Amino acid sequence: MRLTPVEQKSLHDASVRWFGVPLRLFGSRVDDAARGGDIDLYIEVDLPAQYAFEREAHMAAELYRALGDRKIDIVVNTGRLDLPIYRVARDRGVWL
Repeated sequence: MRLTPVEQKSLHDASVRWFGVPLRLFGSRVDDAARGGDIDLYIEVDLPAQYAFEREAHMAAELYRALGDRKIDIVVNTGRLDLPIYRVARDRGVWL
């Protein structure tokens, strides 16, 4: 995993603070041999989409303050759709 322990803790803590659940890291940052890439995060939560969107925005702002100007994609699954990206994140993601 290509994140420092401090980055991992910041991501985990923000997810727990805004959604009440831990999150998964997926995508290129899971691969130690890869280079660059954004930080892809996956969160499963049972919330109405409007509330999930609001919390996602707050979490993104917190992470911007904590980690600086980094490309972070937050994928929130509210259980209402079954998108391919959700399956990829669940199958290949690692818990933070």
